[in-house]
Amino acid sequence: MEINIISKTKNKLILELKGEDHTFCNILRKELWNDSSIQSAGYNIKTGLTEIPKFILETKEKTPKKALLDAVSRLTKKSKEFLNKFKK
Repeated sequence: MEINIISKTKNKLILELKGEDHTFCNILRKELWNDSSIQSAGYNIKTGLTEIPKFILETKEKTPKKALLDAVSRLTKKSKEFLNKFKK
């Protein structure tokens, strides 16, 4: 995955997630909505399988970067838990 920041302000972050598709973007979007500081979180893939997703994140309290890092941390933990249960 390659991450390109398109726009960054105090409460808004727009980035491209090159190499990703709906699968990862949906998981990330849903996890971000578990954070009460999120004002909006979503993504757009224009058309076709070769388009680069644009992810848009707006926050009320935390910085968008902190909210994103928190969500990724929670997803990493959930993935490890799933892997451990699957191995059993």
